[in-house]
Amino acid sequence: MALRWPEPIPTLQKEVQQYGWRRVIFMHLDELVTRVTAGIPLTEVRNIIRGEPPPRPNPRVKPHTEGFILHIKPSFYHEAVTRIYPTFRLGMLSTYLFFVEVITGIFLMIFYTPSPLVAYENMLRILNNVPFGQLMRDIHRLGAEAMVVAVMLHMLRTFFTASYKRPRQFTWATGVILLVLTLFLSFSGYLLPWDQLSYWAVTIGTSMAEAAPPPALGRVVNLILRGAPDIGAAGLLRFYLLHVVFLPLLLLLFLFVHYYKVVRHGLSLPPEMEAVGEDTARKVPPEKRVPYIPDIAIQEALWGIALLAFLVVGAAFFYDAPLEQHADPLNTPMHTTAPWYFLWVQGLLKDPFLLALKRLGLPQPPATIYDSKTFMGVILPGLLLLFLMVMPYLDFNISRLYRHRRKALVAGLVGVAAWTVLSYMGTPAFAVSASADVEVFQEFMPLNPDPLYGEGRVRTIPYEQLVPGTYDTRNLQLPADAPKLAKVLKELKHRIDEDPQLYQGYGIVRISEVQAGLKRFELTIHWIRTEDGQPVLTPEGNPVAEESKQVIYLHRDGGHGH
Repeated sequence: MALRWPEPIPTLQKEVQQYGWRRVIFMHLDELVTRVTAGIPLTEVRNIIRGEPPPRPNPRVKPHTEGFILHIKPSFYHEAVTRIYPTFRLGMLSTYLFFVEVITGIFLMIFYTPSPLVAYENMLRILNNVPFGQLMRDIHRLGAEAMVVAVMLHMLRTFFTASYKRPRQFTWATGVILLVLTLFLSFSGYLLPWDQLSYWAVTIGTSMAEAAPPPALGRVVNLILRGAPDIGAAGLLRFYLLHVVFLPLLLLLFLFVHYYKVVRHGLSLPPEMEAVGEDTARKVPPEKRVPYIPDIAIQEALWGIALLAFLVVGAAFFYDAPLEQHADPLNTPMHTTAPWYFLWVQGLLKDPFLLALKRLGLPQPPATIYDSKTFMGVILPGLLLLFLMVMPYLDFNISRLYRHRRKALVAGLVGVAAWTVLSYMGTPAFAVSASADVEVFQEFMPLNPDPLYGEGRVRTIPYEQLVPGTYDTRNLQLPADAPKLAKVLKELKHRIDEDPQLYQGYGIVRISEVQAGLKRFELTIHWIRTEDGQPVLTPEGNPVAEESKQVIYLHRDGGHGH
């Protein structure tokens, strides 16, 4: 048997000679498009653009079977789930936001080093010297907040439409895991700016781990998270690796599992469209099918464009990612809180149970029996998370109709209300206050930006209106040419007069010019010490006078008054 040499591959010149250059260009372009789209030829792309129906067999389903990106997407949807209700597109928006975070995070990683020595300097460089650096950071931070909101709303939507019921119990469980990973992914990035806000917020968060029972385990977990007894270089590196490597990979894994289960069981239809106990999401009649390509793909592209526009416009005109002063482990700012999505845990740590007993005048349980931090900060949140995971398996009501789920809907609304109340309890405005004079200083002239009061009212006064002189709130002489200063002095007088802890209190403000472009603002508060609402007297019968003073310096170019 004679051997045959393989036919030589035709060269481009021979192809042009045989078919002509126009046909050769079309052939190679068609091959390129078919490869990129994982099976859709150029002629079919033209038919899609023209809005023509697909041929049989349909080449538009090949990307779902042969492509990587669309392998987890169904080739068609029921027309009932292509509208806003019942999905509200929240799952898709959550996924989009995750990839926005990945892209903007990679951009920020280029200019960031996870070291306390340079982290804050890197943040200033990103904001001031890197082209589009501030925009990217604002989009990254705004996208993180939006992703938390989208995932939480997605879980609520799934609960209220009963889309967690059989056969989607495990899909719900993976959604709960994705919610937890989203929260911790956002929290792990909180420390990276290495400013006062991030440092002390993470310090509060990691201190909760120390309350995990038994005490030895809690101390070990806290040490693993921080890398040392206090947060430092090791803690920053741990949080950086969690934020950019471990948690994103874990979230991506469960995201694919979640999408696989969604495609496996189909998107649940509106409750009113199905008979009680039936699930017909995968039994889509041909006349009810809406193909993913091009109909759903175009819808998702438009949603993605709208989301990106929202983030860009919001970051460019309305939102600035906070950056406070450099982290200072020796200076604990007042009113520090955890991120807003963990405020409910901080509210639990204030222990509504003990507060209620105190308000009712009832005895409180001894610390040897009831450890508030351990139970409210670790055990109760853990039980709530466990309940969320197993809830679909405990719900024996087979109906998804709203009228058959009144108790479940009421329980869901009560849970949302409880979360809202606990989040408010976690704010500095509830059940947490320093001495009255310190609260006045924080409200009017904090040394560091305050989470509750910002930079204070004094810094809202334009530099030119800081008229040097002494101002006594007992006999207030307001400057006529400084209306903003006059307004702040009035507010200061009212604040001191209305505070019951500052009995017969008054304030003295001294403004002086230290040098050209720099002024000194001094506030001294005087009051009479009281006990049970009555003045405290010396052995001679004189009231005990108290005094407290604080000084700040204001520069002409400090940006105050804006």
